[in-house]
Amino acid sequence: MAERTKRSKIRINDISISYFIKKASQKEQRTVIFLHGFPFNKTMWSAQLEALDESTTGIALDIRGHGNSTSGHSFLSIDLFAKDLIAFIKKMALKEVVVCGISMGGYVALRAYEIAPTVFSGLILSDTHSQADDKAAKQKRFDSIEAVLTHGRRPFAIGFIENVFAHPRAEQNLASVDLIKSSIRRNSITSICATLLALAARTDTSEVLSAISVPTLLLRGEQDKITPAALMQEMHAHIPQSEFVSIANSGHLPNLETRLHLTNRC
Repeated sequence: MAERTKRSKIRINDISISYFIKKASQKEQRTVIFLHGFPFNKTMWSAQLEALDESTTGIALDIRGHGNSTSGHSFLSIDLFAKDLIAFIKKMALKEVVVCGISMGGYVALRAYEIAPTVFSGLILSDTHSQADDKAAKQKRFDSIEAVLTHGRRPFAIGFIENVFAHPRAEQNLASVDLIKSSIRRNSITSICATLLALAARTDTSEVLSAISVPTLLLRGEQDKITPAALMQEMHAHIPQSEFVSIANSGHLPNLETRLHLTNRC
C-alpha cells in the first residue's frame, strides 16, 4: 500500500466499514469511490488509488460482509449494499462523488444512483449491467452455493479464476491471480453464500438508465466471459451522457489484468 494511502474504519448503521483512503494533496475537486466485485475486496483497487491525480481523493471500501467490513447479520442484498454506500458518503460529508463499480460493484452503484441520484456527480461502470438474473442465472448461483457448502472455497476459487481472467496463466497476471485467490479465501463461506443469494435476488435497474444525468463511463474487458457485450452496449444506448470503451486483452477484471487506470476519463 502506498505511503499516502491510509487504512481506516467507520461505523455505519449496524456495521463497521473498512476502507483505504488517499486524500488529494492539492485543492480537492472530486472524490472517487471504488466498489469491488464478488467475492473480492478493496485491495483490488490499489493500483487505481495510486494513479489518481493530485486533486482527487480516492476511497476503496470493503462492501458489507467482505474483506474487513462486518456483515451485521447473515441477510445481504444489493439494496442494502447501496444504502450502506449512501450512508457512508453522507457520514463522510463527501462532495463531487464519482462512484466506480466493477461487476457486483456496478450493480451497487446503479442501485445507489436509483435511490439517491443527487449524491453522485459521475459513474464508472466496469464489466457490469443493469438487468436482474434470469432463471438460468439464478439456478447457476444456487448451484454455486451448494458446491461451496459441499466442497469449500478452494474449488470455487479455482473455477472463478478461470472465468474472470482472459489469461490467468500469463506471467504478467500471476500477482493478480494470487490477489484474487487470497481475496476469496478471506471471505467466510457464510458471506459467499449470502452474497450469491443477494446477487440472485437483486432488482432490475434498467428503468433508471435513461434518467442518469451525470457523465458515465462504461468499460468492458474485450474477452469478458461473464458480462455479455450486448448488455453493456444496451446501457450505453440508454444512458444519455455515456461513453463505452472496450479494453483489449482483458477479461472480467480489466483493472487488474491490464493495470488500467479507470479514473483517467473522470
